[in-house]
Parts: sequence; C-alpha cells; structure tokens
Amino acid sequence: MVSVRSSMVSEASVLNDGKIKAAKPRKAAYRLGDSGQLYLQVTPSGGKHWRMNYTFGRNLAGKPIQKTLSFGSYPAVTLLNARAKRDEAKRVLSQGRDPAEERRAAELAQASERQNSFRAATEAWFELHSGWSLEKLRESAMLNAGKWSYAQADRWTTDPHARWSAVHSSDVLVSLERDVLPLIGGEPIAELKAPAVLALLRAVEKRGAIETAHRLRQRISAVFVYGIAAGLCDGDPVATLSKALKPVPESKHQPSIVDEERDREGRISAVRQMLLDCEAQRCRGQTKLALRLLALTAVRPGDLTGARWTEFVDLGGKAPTWVVPASRMKGIKAKKGSSDFDHHVPLSRQAIDVLDQLRRLTGKFQFCFPGERQVSRSISENTLRALLIRAGYHQRHVPHGFRAAFSTIMNERAKELGQDGDRAVIDLMLAHVPQASDKRNSPGTLVSGSEDAYNRAAYMPRRRQLAQEWADILFEGFWPAETLLEGPIRWAANGPGRPR
Repeated sequence: MVSVRSSMVSEASVLNDGKIKAAKPRKAAYRLGDSGQLYLQVTPSGGKHWRMNYTFGRNLAGKPIQKTLSFGSYPAVTLLNARAKRDEAKRVLSQGRDPAEERRAAELAQASERQNSFRAATEAWFELHSGWSLEKLRESAMLNAGKWSYAQADRWTTDPHARWSAVHSSDVLVSLERDVLPLIGGEPIAELKAPAVLALLRAVEKRGAIETAHRLRQRISAVFVYGIAAGLCDGDPVATLSKALKPVPESKHQPSIVDEERDREGRISAVRQMLLDCEAQRCRGQTKLALRLLALTAVRPGDLTGARWTEFVDLGGKAPTWVVPASRMKGIKAKKGSSDFDHHVPLSRQAIDVLDQLRRLTGKFQFCFPGERQVSRSISENTLRALLIRAGYHQRHVPHGFRAAFSTIMNERAKELGQDGDRAVIDLMLAHVPQASDKRNSPGTLVSGSEDAYNRAAYMPRRRQLAQEWADILFEGFWPAETLLEGPIRWAANGPGRPR
C-alpha cells in the first residue's frame, strides 16, 4: 500500500528563489515547505538541502513506514530541478514502487557499469604491468598543477618489480589518455565492437601516425585479453584489426656517415673528417668533448648525456672503465635492478684524455655533461645533434650513428684480419642484448645474469684492446682534448661580431 503525506503548506506559500536566498541559518535546523511534500532543510551551518517525505509499505504493527528522499543541495540543485525530482518520485510511487529502492538500484547499475567500463579495465591492466597506482599519480599531479613526469614515478610506484620501466609506462598512459579513453573509455568493455575501435585508430592514421595506430591497437587488444581473464568480456574484437590498418612503413635507418662510403678506408676517412668538421665549429668545449667521447665509446647517446662522474672507475689505473648502471640502460625493467646487467665500457687513452679535460669544466657537478642553464640536469641528445647539423651533416649522421660506424668498421676489420670471434665481442661492446646459445633455449631467449657477467669478464681483455684500436683509428694525428677547451664559443644570437 502506498500513500503520500499531506502537504505541509498551501500552494500560496510555495517557495521561490528570493525566499530561498533570504533564508538564514539558525541555532537549530528548520524547514521551508514547498508544494507536494517537497521542502528545503536549512542547517545551522548554512546548508540548504532538498528533502521529500513520503510513506511506503507498512511495518509489523501495520503502520505506514515513514521515509525521506534527498534531492541534493541548493543552489547546485535549483528549485525547478528539485520539483522535477519530486514529480518523478511521485510517479514511481503511483506505480507501487519505492523511489529510494529505485535510486539505489540505478546507482548500483551505474557503479557496475563504471567498474566494467573499458576505462576501468584499461586502468587495472595498466597498474598490473606498470606497478603504478593511478590514484597516487593523480594526487601527485594535483599538487603540481596537473603536471607529472615519469622521472617522479617512485612517488606513485607500488610494485617496483612490475615489468614495465617508468619511461614505457609513461608512454603507454599518455597515448591511451590522449587517443583512446576520451572516445571509448566510458563504454562497457563487453559491448565494445571492432568498428568503434577502428574509427579511433583511423583518426590516428589521418594525422600520419600510422605506427602509433598499430601500437594503440596492440595495447587495446591487451586490455581485452585482460578483460577476458577478469571475466569482464568474452572476446577480443580488435585482435585482427591490424589487417584493416595501413601497413607500418619500414623503419628508417639511423643515418651514419659510413653509409655513404663503399670501402672501409673510405668510411674511416669520412668519420675522421666529420669529427674534424664538428670540432672546428664554434661551440662550448664541453659539447665537443661529449661528441669525441661518444665517438670513442660508441655508447647510446642517452647513456652518454646522462653520465655521472661516479660511474667512472680506475681512471688512473691499469683498467679504466665506465660502468653504466643497468638502471640507465635500454632493456627490460626486470634487468635494471641487477648489477649483473651493468654495461662495462673499457676506456682508451684518448677517452681518458677527454675525461681529464672535462673534469676541469664539470668535475664539481653530478653530471659529466650538465645543462648550460640548469646544472642539476644533463644536456640532451639534441645538443650533439645540433652540432652535427651546424657542421653540415644534417640527415647524414646523427649521434646514434657512431654505433653503426663502430660496428661496421670494426666488423669489416675483424673479417679482413680473420678474427671472426671479434663479432661477439663487438656486440658486447655495443651492449646488444645477449642471446642464449644453449640448444635447449628457444631463439631469442635472454642469457641469465650470471652468464652475462661471465661473458663480460671473459671478453674484457679483448674488449679493451678493441677500444684502443678503435680510438687509434679515429684519432691518429688529432690534437689533444685540451685543445677543444681553447676554441671559440658559439656566436651570440645578436650583438657585435656575428657575420651577416
């Protein structure tokens, strides 16, 4: 049985915005009545909340059960909105249903829908693989005007043993938040179909980011695979969508000056001339020293620019070595926490000369190559790239190209000298991911940390010899590194002396 309590006030005394705004708080809460059981409750703290009293059903004594509905607070919920909510509640009552139960059921349905949304599945999948807490990330971002960086990830990392690195986690999250979740994040994952996903991937393609579209498809597919395991959906509708996308263009080879020459002597001559051209440019001595050290060690540019002085050992001894920690190396996150995977770079006499001169400039700082404006941050790879461009090597050679030069020239040399075993040593010097040679392992299986450490120790004498031979090939007859400190710096952006 359903009944509605009699109106508290006559229609003549219904509320309006003027009366509501004029209502002041008192020592005790009080009510301002409107029509049809709707009233405004004014609290001692000044809050104004919409309520509606009604009865639904009977208790064990046979008396009507008194109930109250809450419609929100003024002014967020206007008088017109409150009356509309009251009328809807009366309509539900007239059908013999309890509006409070109806609201509760709707809220549960909405909560279930949010929990089973593609966004919820994506965030759960992301947290599993990244080890991040998105809640903590958002809290940290709010404290910093919405900005965050993967470099601060330790603040919101809850599982340091998760597979992904902070850099990769950041890349995944940014791409999904930019291109995917705004479009399909609110959709129930079980109801998402391939055409909806294809539409957003097509939009990414249209801006020319074909490789990004394929990468997003892979990530979306991984979310569906997670959803299947979690019981959120029954299948992966995007598993074969790659066939409906434009083919990924062939990856561009990192340009190296050695690509322009046909024989080893020509390649050596080209690299030496390029170094001469770069060192003749007007720029800071630190930048020239950085380029020379990059050429000598053939490390990845990011490993060089982020070098710390604490990473160099035995510089005055018989085995000077640069130990690049695994945490700064390219590779799987699981390897980054083990010193077994540190990259040991044997240093030639020429490299020691560079470091001795560099220490005069930056030895008091943490970074070997600190930024010009902020010494607490290192220079970027673009600093070296800009030097190469100014020297006339735009799209002919990039900082990463020294690795190709070292690999090509030294492998050709090993072949000519009949030293076929040097190929594996050269790969170690380039920090290429070692593969297991055991027949029991499938192709591509990584060697263990202990095996990697054994190989590193076993080949170190030959690596040191090759490092010195490479340095002698490149810098025979070159001026000492100290000369680079005496060259002119770059022209100012404006001012006297700049050629017109």
